[in-house]
Amino acid sequence: MSIFTGAGVALITPMHEDGSVNYDEMERIIDYQVANNTDAVIVCGTTGEASTMTHEEHIETIKACVDMVKKRVPVIAGTGSNCTDTAVYLSKEAYKAGADGVLVVSPYYNKATQNGLKKHFTKIAGSMDLPVILYNIQGRTGVNIKPQTLSELSKEVENIVAVKEASGDISQVAEILALSEGRLDIYSGNDDQIVPITALGGKGVISVLSHVIPQEVHDMAVKTMEGDIKAGAALQLKYLKLAKALLSLEVNPIPVKAAMNMMGFKAGSLRMPLTEMEEGNKKILRQAMEEAGIKTEAE
Repeated sequence: MSIFTGAGVALITPMHEDGSVNYDEMERIIDYQVANNTDAVIVCGTTGEASTMTHEEHIETIKACVDMVKKRVPVIAGTGSNCTDTAVYLSKEAYKAGADGVLVVSPYYNKATQNGLKKHFTKIAGSMDLPVILYNIQGRTGVNIKPQTLSELSKEVENIVAVKEASGDISQVAEILALSEGRLDIYSGNDDQIVPITALGGKGVISVLSHVIPQEVHDMAVKTMEGDIKAGAALQLKYLKLAKALLSLEVNPIPVKAAMNMMGFKAGSLRMPLTEMEEGNKKILRQAMEEAGIKTEAE
């Protein structure tokens, strides 16, 4: 059974001016997401700036998210690392914290072989009793998890149940679905490919766009899964410019934090080496938001 179907938000981590986590605002954002039909919360992923958190902060943020969500939707904790032992440690802590699943990115910088990837993911999955979503994003990690590797893992490791596919390659998505024969759920990792991937048989999306239009992203995925491709496609095309602005004007999560601040949330700043969005790009983002019908506040 899928951990979730529909739209899961890849949650930002709001920050105070001093760079510490703003837990009050995090709860406000979570409540807003759940109230607008977001189907899952993914905490401490790329968008949550987990790569600049200490292990203690990382674990505390997962615990806080679980407490704030209050079982209303599944909580999936990002626990990946390029160090296998670190990923095992974080995954065990996510299990203790009450997460409903973990999201494990392929090791970055090390550039493991396919055999190395299999051993890495197998060890993590075997370290705790939670369903595991693998995260395939070659643009950030330097390595593609090949369809055959994913198929083999889905056969050999019972709790590896899904993949967040952000390769951008629809043919690869189709191949994964064909090889895994229903053993592996696929979630789109790109907001501009929600409908194509879901129409092929995917279970939805792990989304950045959900921050600003949660109901619409939920509808985009669910309508497509229900067979109303025309309605899903209409939403995909309507919000395509906004999706691209959030993910390509500057590196994620710079634009989405700027967007949340424009909407009146206290997303705060980013941790270095990420920096504030350039003013020219802010203007482009604000225009894309307003064209999509999102109210923004004056700076």
